[in-house]
Amino acid sequence: MRYFLTIFAIVVVLVVAIAGTRGSKSRRSPIEIFPDMVRQPKLRPQAPDGFFANGRSSQPNVPGTVMRSTPIQTAAGAVYPYEDAPVNTGRITGTTNFVELNPLVVDLELLQRGRQRYTINCAPCHGGLGDGNGITKKYGMAVVGNLHDKRMVMMPDGEIFNTLSYGKGLMQGYAGQIDVRDRWAIVAYVRALQLAQLGTTNDVPASEQAALRK
Repeated sequence: MRYFLTIFAIVVVLVVAIAGTRGSKSRRSPIEIFPDMVRQPKLRPQAPDGFFANGRSSQPNVPGTVMRSTPIQTAAGAVYPYEDAPVNTGRITGTTNFVELNPLVVDLELLQRGRQRYTINCAPCHGGLGDGNGITKKYGMAVVGNLHDKRMVMMPDGEIFNTLSYGKGLMQGYAGQIDVRDRWAIVAYVRALQLAQLGTTNDVPASEQAALRK
C-alpha cells in the first residue's frame, strides 16, 4: 500500500508538472481531456464554402424572418436600439453630457405607461408619491432617495435615465429588466410626480386656472 501511494503521488506530480501550466505559463496549447464545446467547427462570415449551393458561408435571411429589433419612435424620428443616440444613452451624441429633456413625445399614453412601470419597479422603495417612503423603508432600508429633493428636480432627464439604467449607490440598474422606452416613460412620470408635489397654480394653463378656484 505504501508503494502504491508513493507511485500515485509521483504520477500526480508529473501530470501537473507536464500539463498543469500548458496554455498559461507555457506557449503550448493546453491538453484538453474533455474539450466539450470550447472548440467546434464553424464557418467564418463572408468566407467561401462549398457546403451551400451558392458557395458562400453567409446566407440571406429565410422568407418570413422576424427582425431582432424594432425602432423607437422619438420626437426627432425613429431610432434603432443599436444606434448611438440620446434615446439609447441618455447623453448628447459624441459627448458625456446628459440630455436635458426626454427625447420621447410625452403624452397621456406615455405617462400612463410610466405610472404602471414606476408602480411595479420603483414604488416599493421610492413610494407611490416619490418621497422615498416605500414599503422597503419599513424593513430597515432607511437611505432611499426622495425624488422631490432639489437635487433630483434639477437633474437633466438624461441623468435620471442613466441612474435608472445603471443604478447608483444601493440602487441596482434596471436596464436588464426595463426596456428603453419604458425607462423614458418612468422618467416622464417622475417629472409628473414632482410637478404634482412642487408645482403652483402658475404652472397650470391659464384656460384651466379658473376651474381650480371653484
